[in-house]
Amino acid sequence: MKRLLEAWRGSNPVLAPLLGLVLVVLAATLWGLSEKPDSPFLSGYRAALVLKQSAIVATGALGMTLVIAAGGIDLAIGSLLALCSVVLAKALQGGHSGTEALLLALATGVGAGVVHGLLVTHGRLAPFIATLGTMLLWRGAAEEVSAQKKLSSDAPDWLASLLDPPATDDLLPVATGVLLVLLAAAAMAWMLARTVFGRRIYAIGSNEAAARLCGVPIYTTKIAVYALMGFFAAAAGVLEFNNLNAQGNPSSGAGYELDVIAAVVLGGGSLSGGKGSIAGSLLGALLMTTLRSACIYAEVADPLQKMLVGAIILVAVALDRWRERAR
Repeated sequence: MKRLLEAWRGSNPVLAPLLGLVLVVLAATLWGLSEKPDSPFLSGYRAALVLKQSAIVATGALGMTLVIAAGGIDLAIGSLLALCSVVLAKALQGGHSGTEALLLALATGVGAGVVHGLLVTHGRLAPFIATLGTMLLWRGAAEEVSAQKKLSSDAPDWLASLLDPPATDDLLPVATGVLLVLLAAAAMAWMLARTVFGRRIYAIGSNEAAARLCGVPIYTTKIAVYALMGFFAAAAGVLEFNNLNAQGNPSSGAGYELDVIAAVVLGGGSLSGGKGSIAGSLLGALLMTTLRSACIYAEVADPLQKMLVGAIILVAVALDRWRERAR
């Protein structure tokens, strides 16, 4: 047990979510063998559904990993997801091409991220307070743009089928959207490990005062981090638009920030900053999504599902606190 805790402290950030994922799958499989022998948990349909949902959580987790590694937090990601999905649908309704609508949605996310960065840096607001306020601001904006209703749109096939399961004769075994998330994850992992910008993120999260004395441009780096967070929130909104059959829903993303933050913390990220693993965050996102799928499979009541997810978030944060004390 001691070795497992030591590994979770940073030497192997993927161990904890990987172990949790194995336990969840094993528990659901064993339950299915006794209660649903004709409907196994490990089926192709369920795997495709889990990957589809995981892609949405993992996209937000990519941006949240950067923010948390830099010592920040973003509570507005769920509201921003909803706003960007609504902007995408509204633009398509207005006659814009798929490319134009997509760029507008992504620009909305980046712009909102820059606002977060400016509030944290030049506004000198704590990230928790700044994004708590914008969480309500972006949610209200999504409801205003959509007139508080779902917006259906006639999206082009390439935009509306990102999360559709591939045909059996396709060369690629997973949906295009899942592959794009994996490519983005590889790019972010490389950036954190191999670039000056990545090292600056960790330096700011570890000790901002020391990083400033070393000449790290604190404000510029933080604004760039939150802009990237906004980009990934918008990308998650595009995937959610796909998940809802080319619809923008102003109520989308409720509670999404909790799944994303839990995924990052379970994957080895520290809420105190200075730590974060892209691979760990991806596994954390897969763990959270698989857990929800397992609860539905086992016919766990929705209130109990929420209690279970809440307990996991509390345990993840508590482990993070214990890890920091053990440094």
